[in-house]
Amino acid sequence: MGGGSTYTPELIDGFARLRDVLPLEELVLVDPAADRLELVGGLARRIFAKQGHPGTISWTDDLDAGVDGADAVLLQLRVGGQAARNQDETWPLECGCVGQETTGAGGLAKALRTVPVVLDIAERVRRRNPDAWIVDFTNPVGIVTRALLTAGHRAVGLCNVAIGFQRKFAKLLGVAPGEVTLEHVGLNHLTWERAVRVGGTDGEDVLPKLLAEHGEAIAEDLRMPRTLVSRLGVVPSYYLRYYYQHDAVVRELRSKPSRAAEVAAIERELLEMYGDPALDEKPELLGKRGGAFYSEAAVDLTSSLLGDTGEVRIVNTFNEGTLPFLPDDAVIEVPAAVNAQGAKPLPVRPLEPLFAGLVANVTAYEHLALEAALKGGRERVFQALLSHPLIGQIEYAEKLTDDLIAHNREHLAWA
Repeated sequence: MGGGSTYTPELIDGFARLRDVLPLEELVLVDPAADRLELVGGLARRIFAKQGHPGTISWTDDLDAGVDGADAVLLQLRVGGQAARNQDETWPLECGCVGQETTGAGGLAKALRTVPVVLDIAERVRRRNPDAWIVDFTNPVGIVTRALLTAGHRAVGLCNVAIGFQRKFAKLLGVAPGEVTLEHVGLNHLTWERAVRVGGTDGEDVLPKLLAEHGEAIAEDLRMPRTLVSRLGVVPSYYLRYYYQHDAVVRELRSKPSRAAEVAAIERELLEMYGDPALDEKPELLGKRGGAFYSEAAVDLTSSLLGDTGEVRIVNTFNEGTLPFLPDDAVIEVPAAVNAQGAKPLPVRPLEPLFAGLVANVTAYEHLALEAALKGGRERVFQALLSHPLIGQIEYAEKLTDDLIAHNREHLAWA
């Protein structure tokens, strides 16, 4: 779903390279944008052909036909496109709040637009293929996955933060990525790496060594102070910057074009490149589009679900007592054993108060955000915004509520 995305060739390349892990027979790209489908689909076929993949690739704007007979459905949607994302990233700044597509008011706007669409797709998938798995990397992944699981769908959420850290740490350590195991814990886009082990879950924790020898490079990559990373003693995800350095980030965002504007420009150039019949590999420019290593993560997760492997993957799934201070139906992002029955979180060491407090707060917000997405209404939107740790003031929540509804009215049936 969302097969006409300019990002799709990254997934295609991963499917082609990792065909021994996930032997695809048929891949169907589904998207309402027929013009983009033609460009992306043509390149996808050429990538498969160049790499000798025997699977077939087709595309359609008919959702029901596209999912018919599918074993797995991958969701990568952006309701409203980059134009809506640009709004998410700009109007919150008027209140001095972070403008970001998954965090704060912008993240809530995206959730409200996205959850009803995803649930409609999931129902249509269930009618066609009740045993099919839904792999979601549509943001905000935590809220969208919670919506899917709460509605009883066979779904697992996926993010590329963990695999990105695994690859970076492996490179710094001079080992193969498969040798690195992360103690990754939190919520989607609100996680910390509390241990980095080499040689499996019982291997030595080399995180102290990484911070001592490469702390400056790690902090620079996160765009956080080296001293903060040292004091935390863990590696926070990049998204923690919005919480730990909120006001500085707001000043930065106000001083430059939005990320959506940058991506829109990249996408225009990519689509022109995709139309070249001589292009048969993902272009280097695609690396600037974002989403590094998603293809590998998607292949690994889908392979574990369909192959009933029981392998450990870092995913978004129901808490089910893993973090005892959260409700069982909260969706957390942790290592889980993945097989044909889904994802079962592995036990997690007690989470330190410094991290647990923020996780609990954002979980409460995500609960209210899902209520607003499912039931609508200005008051539910207001409550979700008021509960968010990056907003939390009546005046801001009131204005942001009105702004959110005004900018998203065409996507909100209740508005």
